Amino acid sequence: MKKILPALLCLLAPALASAAALDQLKHFLEQTKTARASFSQQVITKTGRPGQQASGSMSFLRPGKFRWEYTKPYNQLIVGDGSKLWSYDKDLEQVVIKPMGDTLGATPAALLAGSNDLQKNFTLREDGTANGLEWLEATPRTSEAGFERVRIGLKDNLPQAMEVRDNFGQTTMLSFTGFERNPPLPADQFRFTPPPGVDVVGE
Repeated sequence: MKKILPALLCLLAPALASAAALDQLKHFLEQTKTARASFSQQVITKTGRPGQQASGSMSFLRPGKFRWEYTKPYNQLIVGDGSKLWSYDKDLEQVVIKPMGDTLGATPAALLAGSNDLQKNFTLREDGTANGLEWLEATPRTSEAGFERVRIGLKDNLPQAMEVRDNFGQTTMLSFTGFERNPPLPADQFRFTPPPGVDVVGE
């Protein structure tokens, strides 16, 4: 019995630890109306080689409004105002507009900025402990989502990292810093007016 008990505890420990991931995400969604953070992004190719790196800031107003701004190595702004999705490339002087409709529900953004009804659009499961974070995996229920799965690493009831694997085998890794929960955010942060002279596509 003395040999079995430690072995049993070793088997149970990862399950008990990782069980906190879903609880932390649930707590985050229930207690968070607004949020903002800085992020760094690393793309890993299908062959496992590191690709492009980028960084910037993000904020959101739940449900459905968010602002994702890249500042390095290029300037690009993505704004979801609840009805439309605006993608502004400053270097190309172009804005692409798409209707949000129900598309937010099955995107990685929905895991943070969407509604609380995640299980409607995702299959969620615990995914263990790594690098000091509790991880969960979210798999979209629709084949039209554009990605295979998302992993979220949480600590202290806050998202610290995300990994998005697309349908081409490429993985985008995100790391968040300075995550603030429920900061006051101006409403115009989630609206976008195209600058004069830029090309507008989609409207």
